[in-house]
Amino acid sequence: MKRDMDLIRLTLMQVEGEEPIPDMTNYSEEQRVYHSALLIEAGLVDGNIVEGSTGFPEGTVMRRLTWAGHEFLDAVREDSIWNKVKQKVIKPGASWTFGLLVEYAKAEIKHQLFPPDAVG
Repeated sequence: MKRDMDLIRLTLMQVEGEEPIPDMTNYSEEQRVYHSALLIEAGLVDGNIVEGSTGFPEGTVMRRLTWAGHEFLDAVREDSIWNKVKQKVIKPGASWTFGLLVEYAKAEIKHQLFPPDAVG
């Protein structure tokens, strides 16, 4: 199964307690469990993975976001930033790492807060 960063973002928002609750009805239970396991493995969520006999996740228990989970979500929470990240970093055929994605999102936030033409 391929990693879906939209589902990653929505799951983090759900764990944090975003209101209204993010709509994940377009994703199967298998996709949601798999991506929840990825979040736990990546250290973005504190939780446990329940593995089946095949070694693949059958379920997860997600307790809370970690510091890293909050940092990532804060970097991509705004739709305008997220859309730029998807256009510039997570585009079809592009090679990228999670760290690069986070750094790009942070740079976009910095650019919005401190535009280059602002007098300081």
